[in-house]
Amino acid sequence: MSDAPSQQPGPDRSRPRPGLLRSSALVGAMTMLSRVLGLIRDIVIAATVGASAYADAFFVAFKIPNFLRRLFAEGAFAQAFVPVLADYRERGSAAAVRELLNRVAGVLGGTLVMVTAVAVVAAPLVAGLFAPGFVDDPGKFRATTDMVRITFPYLALISMTGLCGAILNSYGRFAVPAFTPVFLNLSLIGAAILAAPHFAEPVYALAWGVMIAGVVQLLFQLPFLYRLDLVPRPVWDTRDAGVRRILKLMVPALFGVSVSQLNLLLDTVLASFLPTGSVSWLYYSDRLAELPLGVFGIAVATVILPSLSAHRAAARSEDFTLTLDWAVRMILLVAVPAAVALVVLAEPILVTLFQYGELGARDVRMASYSLQAYSLGLIAFMLIKVLAPGYYARQDMVTPVKIGIRAMVANMVLNLLFVVPLYIYFNLGHVGLALATSASAWLNAVLLLRGLLREGVFRFQPGWGRFVLRLLVATGLMALVAAVLVPGVDQLQAMTWPLRALWIGLVCAGGGLAYLLAQLALGTRLAQLRTPRASSAVE
Repeated sequence: MSDAPSQQPGPDRSRPRPGLLRSSALVGAMTMLSRVLGLIRDIVIAATVGASAYADAFFVAFKIPNFLRRLFAEGAFAQAFVPVLADYRERGSAAAVRELLNRVAGVLGGTLVMVTAVAVVAAPLVAGLFAPGFVDDPGKFRATTDMVRITFPYLALISMTGLCGAILNSYGRFAVPAFTPVFLNLSLIGAAILAAPHFAEPVYALAWGVMIAGVVQLLFQLPFLYRLDLVPRPVWDTRDAGVRRILKLMVPALFGVSVSQLNLLLDTVLASFLPTGSVSWLYYSDRLAELPLGVFGIAVATVILPSLSAHRAAARSEDFTLTLDWAVRMILLVAVPAAVALVVLAEPILVTLFQYGELGARDVRMASYSLQAYSLGLIAFMLIKVLAPGYYARQDMVTPVKIGIRAMVANMVLNLLFVVPLYIYFNLGHVGLALATSASAWLNAVLLLRGLLREGVFRFQPGWGRFVLRLLVATGLMALVAAVLVPGVDQLQAMTWPLRALWIGLVCAGGGLAYLLAQLALGTRLAQLRTPRASSAVE
């Protein structure tokens, strides 16, 4: 098969694409449902296992499949696969597309099965790789090893789910992949509530819940692919031109698009050497920082990649540039107020969500420090999500890799500079890890933006001055309202759970309303946020 099949295009190309704003809102809504359930999941987990040694062991075992979920379902695989699929759809027939999908599914699935089998057998090595600090604690290390064996098959399942999701996204079916993570949260909630009481160590029930979720998520997407007549029939063929092209793009993308996640994973490795609870504190704070990133950052990145790939395939350079400019503005509209809100409300939110059962006041306070540190990098994390597709849609995998290497090295150096003094003098080594991750994310985002500007792929469109002014004023007003309305931590701790939730809900609603009204008063209108056209720049 040639790289660009010359047969007549399939009928799917005639289907108009929905607007980016509408698609982003749809994905965001589905993802919001998943993230809300994710918060409920983490509340249940915190009450069940707290920040104990066994909790640390589970979070390490869970971090591995969760990392691969981001790598494949939201990251490197999609970045490499979607542009190639766009070329086949633009220039090839429906039969050529199906042939590509069959061979990609065969090579990916076969490779994952082999990797999973090796990892299950070598689980102690995997546990030692991801949590070397646990080796000196036989009980914690044994628990981590056992749970790695249970959770590792999830990697193969969720990676194939990522393939199905990338296909659906390419055909404009964004809601199904965005809804799929709901089943992971439901599975873990069910495992914690229903199964955990029957285990000597409740965390083992959670590990089984992870693997069951992988099966359910994959099966859920297959009927929707069947309706498109696109269910892959795996064929092992590593010599296929399309497969080779995807692999060539994917190898560097595995690193380049996932630097932020690799840095977070490095945090977990280093945290395993810190006092018990450090891994859990980072997990709970990372989960809250991930909320705006997952709901909106990944939503925008998900919908722009197929559009950017299509613009590139059809040589619509002006539409490509306008789409990137639109994506950056949409990200900043959410990322800036979200980052400020998490800094201001870190401990009150954590108290409201997690300080029950096994998780104590000290755990919440320690997690709030790392949450504030992660929040300082939230804008950068979200910008990376939309700037990287500017390279991958053009099948430029080399530049992000070079930038990613620089960011990774910077993170390692900053870890040494931040962690050691914070641990020695304040016993806050985990905060140093979060600060280093945020700083390296900023370096990554700035270098990605600079590269796009130099190549002329991204250009600031008219109206940026007014946009930034509105954003800063509205965010400042939001922060002021939230700081005035939020009660003290001692007051919150004295409240019942429903009252805590109501009060924090009112604080968030008040701050959000202040932000929205300020934007409207300063002249922001919904029409200015719609998908840009080549004939008119975003206001």
